[in-house]
Amino acid sequence: MLMMAAAALLPSMAQEVEVVSRQRLLQDVEGPAYYPVLNQTGDRLLFLSENGSLKYYDLTDNVTTTVADGYVAGHDACWGGDGKVYFVTQEVADNHLIYRTGKSFDPLTHKTVQLTEAQHGAVCAVAASRGGALRAPGGNSYQSQGDIGSSAWTEGSRVHITVNGEERVFSPVDSWAGYLWASLSPDGKRVAFFAAGKGIVVIDLRGQILAMPGNYEMPCWYNNDYLVAQNATDDGHQFTSSQIVLLKSDGMWKAELTKPASMAMQPTCGGGKIVYTTIDGLLYEMKINIYE
Repeated sequence: MLMMAAAALLPSMAQEVEVVSRQRLLQDVEGPAYYPVLNQTGDRLLFLSENGSLKYYDLTDNVTTTVADGYVAGHDACWGGDGKVYFVTQEVADNHLIYRTGKSFDPLTHKTVQLTEAQHGAVCAVAASRGGALRAPGGNSYQSQGDIGSSAWTEGSRVHITVNGEERVFSPVDSWAGYLWASLSPDGKRVAFFAAGKGIVVIDLRGQILAMPGNYEMPCWYNNDYLVAQNATDDGHQFTSSQIVLLKSDGMWKAELTKPASMAMQPTCGGGKIVYTTIDGLLYEMKINIYE
């Protein structure tokens, strides 16, 4: 029995993570930056400026480009599998209702295209393996082609997954406040999302629960086996701590990548990089090594 117990402890004892580098991005170039989103290859980064405008930063050329000056609804922007940016702008009409419009931006031509008519109600930008989409409950939606490949997004207490053009809808856990932050694994075989009151849920493409790694927010896949997430606390009015954590997707192991006092939040992953911001809007890029 002692030998079996020791063997069970061996994987967790052998697991280690090393922060290889951590560097500040856009220092003395941009003001506060929030809600960063890396593309899959990790060489381009979307972010929102302090006034709500959407920009992207080319990490290779060290150039920043404005995507949209107007307010981006719900901080909702993503990189499509076709290399374009999909995002949603919003404005208040004369009738005092908020209207949202889905758009795309092509970094190669710097052209913006309106993809949906302005509509009252939620519109969600969705990254897909072969392109992108804009989803709206009312039906005024858009997708870049007939089969956009694999994608995942949330709506209320439902997680939507497309597999080879087929849409599947699941509600694997009860959550009165709904689901957020759906993230598709790089191999397209699993989805991680946040369920209010429950934490992160990892499911397969049939909606079966594989793991619940803990009550952390904003999960994103570092690779097919690990997730990066935000671990924040508050007093009901403001954040009291926030850190970035690394989680084994099976829920069996976790590690701190920053300390709680760092006030680090809103992580994004791509190309072996992790980018996050702080409560003051300071962007950092981190690289890690995982030893098993």
